[in-house]
Amino acid sequence: MERSSMGNTARNVLIGPKALEGRLELPDGAGGLVVFAHGSGSSRFSPRNNFVAGELRARGLGTLLFDLLTEKEAADRRNVFDIPRLAARVVEAIAWTHGEADTAALPLGLFGASTGAAAALVAAAGMPEAVRAVVSRGGRPDLAGKALARVRAATLLIVGGADHGVIELNEAAFAELTCEKRLEVVPGATHLFEEPGTLDAVVALAGDWFDTHLTGSGSA
Repeated sequence: MERSSMGNTARNVLIGPKALEGRLELPDGAGGLVVFAHGSGSSRFSPRNNFVAGELRARGLGTLLFDLLTEKEAADRRNVFDIPRLAARVVEAIAWTHGEADTAALPLGLFGASTGAAAALVAAAGMPEAVRAVVSRGGRPDLAGKALARVRAATLLIVGGADHGVIELNEAAFAELTCEKRLEVVPGATHLFEEPGTLDAVVALAGDWFDTHLTGSGSA
């Protein structure tokens, strides 16, 4: 156990039978926990997801970033699109949080990017009592397939206004969701939200969504 530079309780963790590496950070008095599901071969070091995670911690939410694939698995590009495998890893992470004294009682949300969004939605569909909210950033929720109709967690889909093709995929997935849901298009943003101010927009939308559905204090 250590204290991060921001004063949060922080520790490196190992998750599931593959001992996937992760980083758990909890602000004092955390009101909820957000588990990140990376996509497109990214890892717990994803700069965009770490930025989002830092902003969520500033709002009093704990974060868990972990590798969904081992180094060997990530070397095979096909595994990046193996949604059942990725979803199983998210389920393992959720189960891990339930077994830890400092996270077991925290309301849980999932934040998924790219293919990780589909994995998060499949995991949420399979564990409806465990997951209260899901946020997708530039995600491929369409890859969750038939699981979309079983999702009960409040779901926010965020897509860039210049992410052509992916917008339509999000709209199609949105139509399949039967839970509380919202679709937000960030003007001018491409797939990675690299344009000035676009990732800040993601943080504001995601933060409000998690505040509302995890801690009851947001305006989503």
